[in-house]
Amino acid sequence: MNNLGVSASNKQIIRLAAPISLALLIPQLSFFANTVFLGRLGERELGVNGITGVFYLILSMIGYGLSSGMQIQMARRAGEGDKNGLAQLLSNGSMLSVMFSLGLMMITLWVTPLLFSFSLSDNYNFALSVNYTYLRVWGLPFLLISQLFCSFFIAIGQSRMLIYGSFVATLVNVVFDYLLIFGKMGFPNMGFNGAAAASVISEVLYCCTMVGIFFYHNHHKEYNIFRFRHFDFELSRRTLKVASPLIVQFMFSIGGWLIFFIFIEHLGKQSLAASQVLRNIFGIVGVGTWALATTCNTMVSNIIGQGRQREVMRIILKICKLSLIYAVVICVLLLAFSSQFLSIYTNDASLIAFSIPSLQVIIVATLIMSLSTVVFNGVVGTGNTLVNLTTEICCVGAYLIYCYFVIYKWQSPLYLCWGAEFVYWSSLLLFSVIYLKSGRWKNKAI
Repeated sequence: MNNLGVSASNKQIIRLAAPISLALLIPQLSFFANTVFLGRLGERELGVNGITGVFYLILSMIGYGLSSGMQIQMARRAGEGDKNGLAQLLSNGSMLSVMFSLGLMMITLWVTPLLFSFSLSDNYNFALSVNYTYLRVWGLPFLLISQLFCSFFIAIGQSRMLIYGSFVATLVNVVFDYLLIFGKMGFPNMGFNGAAAASVISEVLYCCTMVGIFFYHNHHKEYNIFRFRHFDFELSRRTLKVASPLIVQFMFSIGGWLIFFIFIEHLGKQSLAASQVLRNIFGIVGVGTWALATTCNTMVSNIIGQGRQREVMRIILKICKLSLIYAVVICVLLLAFSSQFLSIYTNDASLIAFSIPSLQVIIVATLIMSLSTVVFNGVVGTGNTLVNLTTEICCVGAYLIYCYFVIYKWQSPLYLCWGAEFVYWSSLLLFSVIYLKSGRWKNKAI
């Protein structure tokens, strides 16, 4: 086996997933601190942060879709032992990411006021959301470059490098959140917009850290990226062919969540504030599962690159078992200490009591998510991203139909609204299993 290949042992899975998990957990701590700080500003700010946070998450996931497409290709080149091909992907991907991010920024600045004026019922919520997004969007170019270099390190089996960048970004974000939201130590009191400014600063330093690690470890010599200084349109076309279904897929996936929050906004401030807290908890709970899912994506692509297609299903099943064990442990802890955990975000006893039934729904949905996310990323790793897009459209369609009737039409209790997670994750698991069992992914070239 070449030195860029991976094995299918539990030890290899955990060795690759553990640093990714820590790298995902660290920024979740940043989101956690952000939610806690804004919860102290007021119920309105906490709720609006849910809408703006999901909207920016869509933008970041569009970038993640691009980097995931390149990660699939880089992992395949790593499995083949093709360092020159991997270097060319990274070099060309850097140029593509910058151009892509600038275009995404321009579209966002134009679309944001139209979107929020059409969807939000409260004028003050509208003003807060637009001002926040106009400031927040300036971090996009740095975020997309960071995502690309993270994908590179995952593809070559050095996922531990992600920890350093995540640690720097989170530390900077938490510190500047405190300084700029509340105006401490001579810094301006920016309130809600302070969270946006802090995030932009952290993304700049995140990018500098990841690129700095790449050069510090002399990867620019091992993978001679400076050989490929000109933008390769043909390679970009192939990259976008793999990545574009993922980009649209993530837009549908997170876009459905944005519509969910817009519907919740019509239920009132308390429901919106509670949902922002619950979204944050959902993110923290999912860290280990998403790390294992990313590992599954990379290992499946790498194993196929080595010509070991017969081992794909066994790898996916093995990672599913680890993911389910993790989810059960976390869910038991959350069920046992629900009130104590919610009290970290807010000292409003009525908001805590209001949130508990919905939290219990999320906990059970997490068990399904622990399986469906891994299996779905196994499909992503096969390289047939058009199948992923089709699956995502079907699942989000079912999710939105549920949201439309249960939330918008029937104005149901919040815990029934969060039942939409059952619809989405169950559908995703079903479609992914059917595709993998069909065997149509075999011999897919990327």
